[in-house]
Amino acid sequence: MMNVHVEDQSVPLAVDLDGTLIASDLLWEGVFSLLRKYPYLLFMLPFWLLAGPARLKCEIATRIDIDPALLPYREQVLERLHQEKAKGRKIILATGTPRKFAEAIAQYLGIFDEVLATEANHNMTSHRKLKALVDLYGEYGFDYAGNSVHDIQVFKGARRNIIVAPDRPARRWYVRNGGELIGAQRPNFKTIVKMVRAHQWSKNVLIAVPIVLSHAYANESMVLACILAFISFSAAASAIYILNDFFDLALDRQHPTKRDRPFASGVLSMRFGLACAFCLLAISFAITVFLPVEYAFVLVLYLIMTTAYSFSIKRMLLIDVLTLAGLYTVRILAGAAASQVDISFWLLAFSIFFFLSLALVKRYVELRSVTLDPKLRMAGRGYRPEDQEVIMQAGMASAFAATLVLALYIDSADVRNLYDDPWMVWPVAPIILYITMRIWILARRDEMYDDPVVFLLRDWRSQAVIAIGAVLVIIAKFV
Repeated sequence: MMNVHVEDQSVPLAVDLDGTLIASDLLWEGVFSLLRKYPYLLFMLPFWLLAGPARLKCEIATRIDIDPALLPYREQVLERLHQEKAKGRKIILATGTPRKFAEAIAQYLGIFDEVLATEANHNMTSHRKLKALVDLYGEYGFDYAGNSVHDIQVFKGARRNIIVAPDRPARRWYVRNGGELIGAQRPNFKTIVKMVRAHQWSKNVLIAVPIVLSHAYANESMVLACILAFISFSAAASAIYILNDFFDLALDRQHPTKRDRPFASGVLSMRFGLACAFCLLAISFAITVFLPVEYAFVLVLYLIMTTAYSFSIKRMLLIDVLTLAGLYTVRILAGAAASQVDISFWLLAFSIFFFLSLALVKRYVELRSVTLDPKLRMAGRGYRPEDQEVIMQAGMASAFAATLVLALYIDSADVRNLYDDPWMVWPVAPIILYITMRIWILARRDEMYDDPVVFLLRDWRSQAVIAIGAVLVIIAKFV
């Protein structure tokens, strides 16, 4: 790399976009935005790619728009560009992103004097980007900020280089050739745990419900099957959470807390996330080899339902909460399939009403956390602020319906045949009513922040009354 002694202000500074100015990749974001809007175009992506990267990028850009205000800009890089601009330096956005996106970002930021971007069949990366810059400013007539293997060719023709959050090839080039390094927040174990939503795995304890209610927990093979199903289901759920994050990037970036998620904030790359999602799905289905075939069918059903939910159902009024209730119930079905335990109509009816109430709590809390005009829908949902009271009434009704189903079950012949002292099970009904009523009261007070199922597994009061109910059931069975 040549070092020419020229005042920085007289030498243009070119900056890459993906991974450099923003902590994300607009190609991957564009793919998932496209699929969210036009799922059927999934089959066109390979054909566009075969025609070249430029064709793929431009086809995507013609069909979707981006909001430059929501992108995860690297603050250190952006501040540096503003400082250089204030000194009178010429700033160029040189990116492989389609011109439509690049121009929108340049207009939003208002600091770029020129934009070099991908157009038609001309992919503005690597040697093409170098040629364009050399044609305009001459060899070693510009400084360049980049981050990846695709920028190495440009580094070689630049006067000075700024290497931003480099990938492995770019870091090796920096070690050999030097330059200015701008680091970035490095992901840690906590970031990975946040990516896979490990706290959501607690929902999968529902897989153990059939074994517990059938009192088969002394059967080692059934318990082992339950544990394997829990691991398999958790891996599959984490993979779906990752993919769901990709589809919801724009919505998450508008949310006060979700904007800090690993992909929305740009701490983790979407390529890394995709690799993790495929590995998790592979692990999940590998485990099904050791479980009954019925479990594999339930797992596929879960994946279909969650995919449909992510693509469109989550934006459908009421259909979304009914689907969420169904997804909780599918976990119980998975446990029954894995352990080969027969599942009763009573359990399915109770779970549908109970989890519908909790799903409605989730939507109620979301509605109360946003400030909107009464006639506007919440972003990505089918609800408006004026729906709060109806949602609360429906949720309370579902809670009472679940308790009624449980009470009728307790008074049934099934319970009298299963328990020696069935009257000991009766307090379970008011316990369930207490739990659901308390959740709704806390939601109404704006004191409910978690997913309600996760809340149940973390709240000590709920845990205490659940423990009391479990003790009563054990006494009724064995004492």
